[in-house]
Amino acid sequence: MAKASQAASSGRPRIDYFYDAQIGNFNYGEGHPMRPHRVRLTHQLVVNYGLYKHLNVFRPKLATRADMTAFHSDEYIRFLQEITQDNMQEALSHLERFNLGADCPVFDGLYEYCQTYTGGSISGAARINQGCSDIVLNWSGGLHHAKKGEASGFCYVNDIVLAILELLKVHVRVLYIDIDIHHGDGVEEAFFTTDRVMTVSFHKYGDFFFPGTGDVKDVGIRAGKYYSVNVPLRDGVNDDAYQRLFKPVMEEVMNLYRPSALVLQCGADSLCGDRLGCFNLTIRGHAECVRFVLQQKVPTLILGGGGYTIRNVSRCWTYESAVVLNEEISDDLPYNDYYEYYGPDYKLHYAPSGMENLNIPENLEKIKSKVFEHLRQLQPAPNVTMPAAPPPAAADEEDEDEDDPDVRVSQRGGDERQEHGAEFYSGRPGE
Repeated sequence: MAKASQAASSGRPRIDYFYDAQIGNFNYGEGHPMRPHRVRLTHQLVVNYGLYKHLNVFRPKLATRADMTAFHSDEYIRFLQEITQDNMQEALSHLERFNLGADCPVFDGLYEYCQTYTGGSISGAARINQGCSDIVLNWSGGLHHAKKGEASGFCYVNDIVLAILELLKVHVRVLYIDIDIHHGDGVEEAFFTTDRVMTVSFHKYGDFFFPGTGDVKDVGIRAGKYYSVNVPLRDGVNDDAYQRLFKPVMEEVMNLYRPSALVLQCGADSLCGDRLGCFNLTIRGHAECVRFVLQQKVPTLILGGGGYTIRNVSRCWTYESAVVLNEEISDDLPYNDYYEYYGPDYKLHYAPSGMENLNIPENLEKIKSKVFEHLRQLQPAPNVTMPAAPPPAAADEEDEDEDDPDVRVSQRGGDERQEHGAEFYSGRPGE
């Protein structure tokens, strides 16, 4: 396994990978589209492609209650810690207050699940702060909808906000980029009034699509005015149309904001064929965003997010792990414990659908012009006086291979189910 010191001496980026083998055991319930099992599928491919040999592999420390209340209310985190399927009937008013229900159900091990995915993101941010790592991967993280005092859109604890708060202990400016099909509302809301974090979200907007926020006109307020950037898109956006916006917008953001740390949320529900999505991005098109972000040569925390056709999620995040490592991998999937999920072709990549792209070039240009108009209001690279930094989170020790390396809109109600004919047939385990 490549060590950070060896990577540094060779001039290669030092890349950390956080994974807890227990993550795939958590289950939102029968029929729920969010399936943490997709992270286990990803790990199986990362291992069987041999990518793990080039990574510093860590098991994250579980996030503590104190870690999580750095953003969330103490009452809300205490509720997550105490609520179970056995006592939930006596807590119906609290379930409603904290927005636990169909989208965000109570399930066995809920609090430990939050501790697990959040611990990876906070630990990854701490590794970047301490100069131990240039790039950190935590595919179990990226739950961008959770609010300070309530769950939302399958998300309970906002690991992204907590990771950014950790980065802000050392970094003057942090840039957050979100390529999930859903607007990154929880992260934007958390930093809506500050210029120390810029949030940039590319997402589906309109038609009552969850969460219903993220208009191009939403730019932040007070000290944070123009530090929230929203790029709303319509159904069927393909690789070419997406990159026509992503690259020029991100170039302008980088030139003006000049962050010293990046957080990239790689929600895979923006892929073609997603159960809840309506975009038409290929895996290569999605990964082109990762490639472009890494070309900026800024310390970067890369997280997962949405993604509900799990065999495609694991394909995507595996390919993006290879992009991070600058490794070429075969289109023929290696044999692994879940090989049958990928039939009948057993390939890494799959073709986009023939769905209509409703994002006509004229409208894309209008959106780009509006975003650039907002960005021109920024003062280049705000001069921020750093407050005294709170104590950094402890970095994890390297895993000793203990495990084998092998009006609220409902997200499910508001998202249209999309099935790609070339990728689906009834009853497949990888759906």
